[in-house]
Amino acid sequence: MLFCPTCANLLTISSETGYNKWACNTCAYEFPISKQMTSRTRLKRKEVDDVLGGDETWKHADSTAATCDKCNGGEAYFYQLQIRSADEPMTTFYRCTTCAHQWREN
Repeated sequence: MLFCPTCANLLTISSETGYNKWACNTCAYEFPISKQMTSRTRLKRKEVDDVLGGDETWKHADSTAATCDKCNGGEAYFYQLQIRSADEPMTTFYRCTTCAHQWREN
């Protein structure tokens, strides 16, 4: 994106006169395009934070009888959080003790 040095509006590509140019829609500023104008910036991805606490949350979690959909294990760790409004029930999060598959139950 390029901006007009006169009025600071966004420049658009125009070819009205037979050649490509950057032109301002507000004022009479024009800049002829005589060579290829490209630039590429690779953005660094930030690490995704586990908003539910990660592995630390599961260290002191209680376990209960629950069937894992992935491995059919019969026991899972669980904890509950209030993630919706106060008049809604708490959400229960499970983690299989066998394969560490995680799921939730509303």
